[in-house]
Amino acid sequence: MIKPIFCIFSFTLFIFTCNAAVQDFCVADLTGPQGPAGYSCKSPSNVTANDFVFTGFRKAGNTTNLIKAAVSPAFDAQFPGVNGLGVSIARLDLAPAGVIPMHTHPGASEILIVVQGSIVTGFVSNANQVFVKKLLKGDVMVFPQGLLHFQINGGGSTAVAFASFSSANPGLQITDFALFGNTLPSMLVEKTTFLDDAQVKKLKAVLGGSG
Repeated sequence: MIKPIFCIFSFTLFIFTCNAAVQDFCVADLTGPQGPAGYSCKSPSNVTANDFVFTGFRKAGNTTNLIKAAVSPAFDAQFPGVNGLGVSIARLDLAPAGVIPMHTHPGASEILIVVQGSIVTGFVSNANQVFVKKLLKGDVMVFPQGLLHFQINGGGSTAVAFASFSSANPGLQITDFALFGNTLPSMLVEKTTFLDDAQVKKLKAVLGGSG
């Protein structure tokens, strides 16, 4: 929605204020392409209250997988109302022994709040300094943009947390899958990770890689 321009001039006090045209929101038009700045805006006449509501957190994510964990995102692609606002959120469900492997969000910092169970989490700085903490229900931790971090279930029961981000699309790269879940030849992975051939091929098999 576009607001009109309203300006005030005061030569006595040498003050100039101008409320220029301001766009209240830019609900994502998911039928169009997504660029570095997000999606283009849906026509304001087609925007409804539903665009600003996300109901995908009502149920726990499916943790019957390799990592025994689930991440349910509410980024611009799932939650059109956050498009262009510089915020988003995700739900984390970690079954006992569940883990969110080392990963980064290139486009955002993250704040994590635990709402059930306990989670061991931490990040590694660019100077390779490690910051690790066990979080209990109600505890919050922040992860600076672009740094490697992880989450591990810290107890014997299911843990649930919510992660908020300083971007509508924070991006995600999981280190394990980046190294072993692709077609990069094993020889190159071995050279860059100092792992032996058998270990690299084992990890590629587990994580769906080839080569």
